[in-house]
Amino acid sequence: MKRLLCLGTILMLASLSARATTIEMKVYGMVCGFCAQGIEASLRKNPAVVDVLVSLENKLVVVETRGSEDIDDAALTKAIADAGYDLKAVARTQRTMAEHRAGIELAAK
Repeated sequence: MKRLLCLGTILMLASLSARATTIEMKVYGMVCGFCAQGIEASLRKNPAVVDVLVSLENKLVVVETRGSEDIDDAALTKAIADAGYDLKAVARTQRTMAEHRAGIELAAK
């Protein structure tokens, strides 16, 4: 019984660590700061969202989710479309929001 409980704990922790910490989206149609604000406001309505990063230059929107929560592609597509933009691609990644910010800052230099 103890082994089974230990194995169950290991499997649960492995599945949690395999969850995406961030969701990267390619979004077309963004051209200004007001675009970024609209997308950010639309995404922040979702209770799973902790942080949002918008890079106009890279056509990139990054969402950090709360703990092991995820947001399905349909909800992301709707949030982006409701803000008036076109979602082209979605990828879940283990990169932290700090890594995304640092990468965008380096690319801007």
